[in-house]
Amino acid sequence: LTVLNAGRRYLKVEDLSGKVFVTSGLGGMSGAQAKAAVIAGCVGIIAEVDEAALLKRHKQGWLMEISNNLDHCIARLRDARKNKIALSLGYHGNVVDLWERLVYELDTTGELLVDLGSDQTSCHNPFSGGYYPVQLGFEEAKQLLSTNPGKFRTLVQESLKRHVAAINRLADKGMFFWDYGNAFLLEAQRAGADVEKRGANKTEFRYPSYVQHIMG
Repeated sequence: LTVLNAGRRYLKVEDLSGKVFVTSGLGGMSGAQAKAAVIAGCVGIIAEVDEAALLKRHKQGWLMEISNNLDHCIARLRDARKNKIALSLGYHGNVVDLWERLVYELDTTGELLVDLGSDQTSCHNPFSGGYYPVQLGFEEAKQLLSTNPGKFRTLVQESLKRHVAAINRLADKGMFFWDYGNAFLLEAQRAGADVEKRGANKTEFRYPSYVQHIMG
């Protein structure tokens, strides 16, 4: 319902075939995102750093395909988008890399390959494993978390700034991004990322919340 309503409200369409939804997280509640994309009829690309979560969703049949190769992900995205095929593709990697690759595609080809975007990392708990920084691999980041939590925190905040910078670049070209109630925008703001709404007070963000703006 969230994905469908985002399409209705922000893309002004009832049919999401050929539209692309990019997000992250395939763990607990976030695991439903892959299934939601296919039910809605769009192309869903969902990034997840934990291979165990990806394999679980794939085994369940909630996730149609898995890849750790961004070239492959972009090729599949283009094909499914062109042919209006409903697809849920799990990218085994950091969502920041995925967002930055989409910016690269925009800059080099002029194509905006994503229509809808969100995030379901556990950003309510970003410094204890709820969000993994793009600068490190999953296992390396887990090790740093246990040995040097202060450094881990710094990398998370740097990663959040990169995360938002890529989203902002794509949103400026017409992608619609929303907050999924996971404190992503709040933690990004605390990290110094550019998420504040222009001309508003500091408690307002430039992107809508799914509760008030989409489900409501």
